[in-house]
Amino acid sequence: MDQQPLVEDPERKKKKEEKVAKEKELKRLKAAQKAEAAKLKAQQGNSSSKASKKKITKADAAEENPEDYVDPDTSSGEKKKLSRQMAKQFSPAAVEKSWYAWWEQSRFFEANSQSSKPPFVIVLPPPNVTGALHIGHALTAAIQVSQITRNFLIKHSFSFSSLQLDSFKIADTIIRWRRMSGYNTLWVPGMDHAGIATQVVVEKKIMRERKMTRHDVGRENFVSEVWKWKNEHGGTILKQLRRLGASLDWSRECFTMDEKRSRAVSEAFVRLYKEGLIYRDLRLVPGYKNMVEFGVLTSFAYPLEEGLGEIVVATTRVETMLGDTAIAVHPQDSRYSHLHGKFAIHPFNGRKLPIVCDPILVDPKFGTGAVKITPAHDPNDFEVGRRHNLEFINIFTDDGKINSNGGSEFVGMPRFEARVAVTEALKSKGLYKGEEKNEMRLGLCSRSNDVIEPMIKPQWYVNCNSMAKEALDAVMDEKNRKMDIIPRQYAAEWRRWLENIRDWCISRQLWWGHRVPAWYVTLEEDKLKELGAYMDHWVVARNEEEAKEEASRLFVGKKFQLAQDPDVLDTWFSSGLFPLSVLGWPDNTEDLKTFYPTSILETGHDILFFWVARMVMLGMKLGGDIPFTKVYLHPMIRDAHGRKMSKSLGNVVDPNEVISGIPLEGLHKRLEEGNLDPTELKVAKEGQKKDFPNGIPECGADALRFALVSYTAQSDKINLDIQRVVGYRQWCNKLWNAVRFAMTKLGDEYTPPTKIVPESMPFSCQWILSVLNKSISKTISSLDSYEFSDASTAVYSWWQFQLCDIFIEVIKPYFSSDDPSVASAKRYAQDTLWVCLDNGLRLLHPFMPFVTEELWQRLPAPQHYPREKSIMICEYPSIVECWTNERVEYEMGMVESAVKSLRSIKANLPAKERNERRAGFAVSRTDQIVDLLRRHEMEVSTLANLSSLTVLTENDAAPAGCAVSVVNESLSVYLKLQGAIDVEKEREKLKTKLNELHKQRENLNKTMSAKGYEEKVPDHVKEENVSKLAILMQQLLSIEEAAQHFEREVAAKASALQD
Repeated sequence: MDQQPLVEDPERKKKKEEKVAKEKELKRLKAAQKAEAAKLKAQQGNSSSKASKKKITKADAAEENPEDYVDPDTSSGEKKKLSRQMAKQFSPAAVEKSWYAWWEQSRFFEANSQSSKPPFVIVLPPPNVTGALHIGHALTAAIQVSQITRNFLIKHSFSFSSLQLDSFKIADTIIRWRRMSGYNTLWVPGMDHAGIATQVVVEKKIMRERKMTRHDVGRENFVSEVWKWKNEHGGTILKQLRRLGASLDWSRECFTMDEKRSRAVSEAFVRLYKEGLIYRDLRLVPGYKNMVEFGVLTSFAYPLEEGLGEIVVATTRVETMLGDTAIAVHPQDSRYSHLHGKFAIHPFNGRKLPIVCDPILVDPKFGTGAVKITPAHDPNDFEVGRRHNLEFINIFTDDGKINSNGGSEFVGMPRFEARVAVTEALKSKGLYKGEEKNEMRLGLCSRSNDVIEPMIKPQWYVNCNSMAKEALDAVMDEKNRKMDIIPRQYAAEWRRWLENIRDWCISRQLWWGHRVPAWYVTLEEDKLKELGAYMDHWVVARNEEEAKEEASRLFVGKKFQLAQDPDVLDTWFSSGLFPLSVLGWPDNTEDLKTFYPTSILETGHDILFFWVARMVMLGMKLGGDIPFTKVYLHPMIRDAHGRKMSKSLGNVVDPNEVISGIPLEGLHKRLEEGNLDPTELKVAKEGQKKDFPNGIPECGADALRFALVSYTAQSDKINLDIQRVVGYRQWCNKLWNAVRFAMTKLGDEYTPPTKIVPESMPFSCQWILSVLNKSISKTISSLDSYEFSDASTAVYSWWQFQLCDIFIEVIKPYFSSDDPSVASAKRYAQDTLWVCLDNGLRLLHPFMPFVTEELWQRLPAPQHYPREKSIMICEYPSIVECWTNERVEYEMGMVESAVKSLRSIKANLPAKERNERRAGFAVSRTDQIVDLLRRHEMEVSTLANLSSLTVLTENDAAPAGCAVSVVNESLSVYLKLQGAIDVEKEREKLKTKLNELHKQRENLNKTMSAKGYEEKVPDHVKEENVSKLAILMQQLLSIEEAAQHFEREVAAKASALQD
């Protein structure tokens, strides 16, 4: 069969001419942005064959205007004004400005409760008002763009706040995809008041600025200070979410302590109380300060009644003896059998302390075998007190001082001063018996670093038993499952928590938060006037007026005074109501009727119980249904070394630093402005220098989002390497150049097609549409199953490896040829290119909203229907059945295999020869492959950068002077070499490679034949090993045939010399 004439590709010649023109323009105009003359001519009318024939001249180049490549200024909220010409390179800062303000101003993010579209709703886990995002928080923004308030992890603006960035990115990907798929999407933003976190921040601020405590300021003034701080500094995270592109419905923004949410909290408390699910009870709680020695076991004696002597006990908290109400011994300890039922006498107040027998608590072999019992200040003693019906005496005030129960000698003393005073008092009475070192665990407050010790205190509790059963069944009932947890393995953790649930203490001794909606009634006739003295004097109501009415009903005809409980509610209580309260509950609003239950919650697995379970319990109880149908638990972000994000390690990264870039000096400065001690600062700086020696380059929000989404396949943790983000920023440049290329080839007068008929198109056009179909299918199915990494891989692979690496390269000859016979192919290539870019940008938009909006806005608009204003409200791509063509995909697969083998030969050439165009040959053992490659000589030659391609059968003589590579059992390819071959060097290279491959094959075979391999090794690993073995066998075949071919070449040359 005759070889088909190849369409000449003059791209190399054009590039040289463009380089010369660019250099001249840089000198003349003294500006960085100059356009190449040839591409400028193409932009001004590439569709004109006359223009394509024009010779590039110096005068042509001089026509460029650098201002054409700069975006004009755009007022905030207006649609971005684009430069007349596309910039030569992608710039994140230039591309990402202006679009978000226009989206928000255009109300593209807003949902409509009256819409007939099916609803899809996500509630943003409310970030803490104190917080600022670090890179660990960015994941929700890109998937959702989640994670709710992890109150116990928040310290400052650069530590974990309420959301994980990975959460944000995931949620935004979901919400943008659903919006484009025809749903009435609602993503509700909110902010959490973060009770203790916010209070600590403001307390530290007041102490730093005024040297005053909150008690000095007073409750009312302190709360005003917190509101002031919130209004000035509380929106940091929400601003960062805008920077990340989070498409939240800002018209529904709320705060957990705003009027509507506060009313919902009170209503929930009242309803649960009236149903008997909220109650008040005495329990031990952590109580809270000063330098004191810990780990000291003090021994002292209690005098016994009736002259029976004394009994020695020991404690690490000697001051608590002021609240002792018994001494426990083991019933079988013969040393104390004569004391059963007797009493000891308290040395400071004369209180009689019964000697009780308790085999559960007391170990007769430990210490003296006698244990002092302080039910109000020790969890084990608390249980003893209940078993033996002992008196519970609280000796501490809320601020850690001795109260009147401790005796007049010690009242008002801070707890650790009292420790010293009690010890001295015992010495003066001759009861002190000494002290010794004793290892102990010390509880510290994560906010204030105060030592935490328990004290008995009345608290409000939620009885969770019945609600937990419903929440458990919602996930675990196989026949009537209402909610899915993704990944499914976390359902076991859900079961573990809810089957072992305890009642939930919801009151907190703080000033910032929702005041408990309960009032204490002090009757005029009451003997005890202290707040809470009588457990039956509490009334629960929505407001003070309602409390008065309830008190009057309960205490008919009696005079009384009301005082609201000074405690506030646990932050998780208001957060647990969030899916209801953000939609207007307790009112039956249109939002509540349309959007509840919500569709999915995206958050971190570390708060599955603390937040998610409580939302489900409260949602089902108060809202009548589960609050969401799916829970997606994203991985937690670590640094590239697998370490947690920590300021002291220097590995905490602000997303803005990745988006905008920052030098190493800037990273150091941020550390210096924090509160690290000198040693921590040194370690942190060294960590930054190691991980970011040159700082962090500008990556942009799109690259950061895409990198984080692509990481979600990594089990429950993400080891984030910033260099991966940098790689996706470079990929954005690839997208930019693809569209820039398209604009030069489409021309100003191009009109998109009204329809696509693949069967009439060139081979490469049919192929790219078919693989686009598969990419669309894979992306949608992956998003549907919450396999976000697979979705991002599907989109990336199509853009990178199929559109840019193959299709754009293979159609270039159509645009560089003057042959009238390719005019039709050229038009088809233009139409296919436009269709691919339009679909590809829409496919990518949920992952990379900014660059896709900018590039889509530059595409020529179709004339046969009105285009949407923004890509974000366009229809998401769907499969077009007639585009799928398995035959064409098979043929292109064969072309790619041949090209890959030819490129591998080139890769082994000297560096200066690798880009030279040489003759190539394909030898096939089947007529089918011969016919296939002869039909696609142009594609192979173009992609492999050959000067020509000759397709031979196995009966033809093997081409001489060539290097060879085996493609598969049916095909080998050859590349013409130049000059004399160093025989010994080539033999040694082939021998070394052959030995290396044999060794790899032996090792892999050994692994696959090992005992237990089939049973123990995961299926995906076995599949990978089979694939590796097949590749090794093919490489061996290729090297062996190359060696045989080489020896034939040597023998033929030797024979020719002899003749």
